[in-house]
Amino acid sequence: MLYAILLFAVTYVLMLIFAKYRPWIALGSAAVFIVAGMLPLNQVWGAIDWNVILMIAGTMGLVQLFIDSKMPELLADLIMEKVGTVQMAAVALSLFAGIISAFVDNVATVLMIAPVALEICKKLKTNPVPFIIGIAVASNLQGAATLVGDTTAIMLGSYADMSFLDFFWYQGKPSIFFAVELGAVAATLIFAWIFRKEKSPVPQGAPRTKVTDYVPSYLLGGVILLLIGASFIPNKPAITNGLICVVLMAVGLIYNFIRKGSLEAVVGPIKSIDFETIGLLLGLFLIIGGITHMGVIDAAAGLLAKFGGGSVFILYTVIVWGSVLISAFIDNIPFVATMLPVITGLAGTLGVDPTILYFGLLSGATLGGNCTPIGASANITGIGILRKEGYDVKSSDFFKIGIPFTLAAIIPAYIYLWIFYG
Repeated sequence: MLYAILLFAVTYVLMLIFAKYRPWIALGSAAVFIVAGMLPLNQVWGAIDWNVILMIAGTMGLVQLFIDSKMPELLADLIMEKVGTVQMAAVALSLFAGIISAFVDNVATVLMIAPVALEICKKLKTNPVPFIIGIAVASNLQGAATLVGDTTAIMLGSYADMSFLDFFWYQGKPSIFFAVELGAVAATLIFAWIFRKEKSPVPQGAPRTKVTDYVPSYLLGGVILLLIGASFIPNKPAITNGLICVVLMAVGLIYNFIRKGSLEAVVGPIKSIDFETIGLLLGLFLIIGGITHMGVIDAAAGLLAKFGGGSVFILYTVIVWGSVLISAFIDNIPFVATMLPVITGLAGTLGVDPTILYFGLLSGATLGGNCTPIGASANITGIGILRKEGYDVKSSDFFKIGIPFTLAAIIPAYIYLWIFYG
C-alpha cells in the first residue's frame, strides 16, 4: 500500500507542477501501476469509467456542430444584452451552468456552456480562463442538488432508496437541494467578488448573430432531455449516458454529411474531440483503480471513521471535511461507493439515523473536486477546452477561484444540514 500511496502522491505533484504534460504523466503513472501489479490486468478495463469517456467524446463532437451553427454566438449576444458589465456576464454564465448541471452531468454541462462563454469573451476581448473555471466549479457545486445532477447523487439515491423528490423534501424537512442552493448563493457572491475589478461595460446595440442551422441545438436539447429521462430508469447499463451522447453525435454527423455532402463534414467534428483530455481521464481512472485495489481508499474511509469517535457531530464534521480533502485529489465515485456502507455500519453502531452522514458525504465529496484542477472531470474538461483554444491554465489560476468558491459553498451547506438533520 505504501508504494501505491507514494506513486499516487508523486503523480499528482508532477501534474500540478507540469500542467502541460498532465496526460502523459497520468498515463505513464497508470502504466507503472499496471506493470508493478498494483492494478491487475483483469481489472484494467473495469477501472475505466467508460460512461464518462463516451459522454465526453460524444458531446465534444456534437458541441462542434453546435459551434459551427453559430448558436453559441447568438446565445452570447442574448446574454450580453441582459448584463451591464463583464463582472455580471461572468456571474450570469456560472449561474446558467449551475442550473443546467442540477439536471445534467457536470462534464456535459461544461461542454455545452463553454462555447457560449468563449464567444462572450471574444466579443468582450477578455481572458476566458476565469470564466471557464467558474463554469466548471459551478457545475460541480450543483451536482449534489438533485438525484440526477451527478453520479454520486445517483449512487446515494440508489443506496438509500431515495426518490427524485426526496432531494427536495425528506423526512418532513427541506432536503439537500436547499443546502446546495444556500451554498450556491454564497459561492456566487464570492465569484462576483473575484470579478469585482471587471467593471468594463458590455457593448450594446450590435446586431444579433444569425444561426445557420438549428438541428445541432435540437440534438443538444435532446441530450439533456434523454439524460434526465435515463436517470429514472432502474438497473440501466452503466454506460447508458455515454451511449446517448455518442448515438446523438452519430446522428448529427450523418445529418451534417447529408447536408454538406463532404467527408470533412464528418472528419471535422471528430477531430474536435480533445483526445488529450480523454487520455488524462483514462490515466486517472487507472491510477484510482490501482490505489483502490491496493486498499488505499478503504484505509482512508476507515481513518475518517476512526477520527469520528463516538460523537455524531464530530463524525459528521470529519466526513464532510475529510471528503472535501480526499475528493480534491481522487475521483469521488469510488470514494463515495466505499464510504456508503461504512457510514451505514457506523450509524448502526451508534444507533442513529444515517441521513446526516449520507448528506455530509455527498456534499463534501461533490464540492471537494473544486479545490484542484484535477479534482473533478468537469475541471479537467474545462481546462482541456482552454488549452485547445491556446490558453495555458496554471494551477494557481484555478486555486484562486476553486478554493474560495468551495469554502463559500460548503460552509453554509455544512451548517444547514446539521441544523435540519443533526
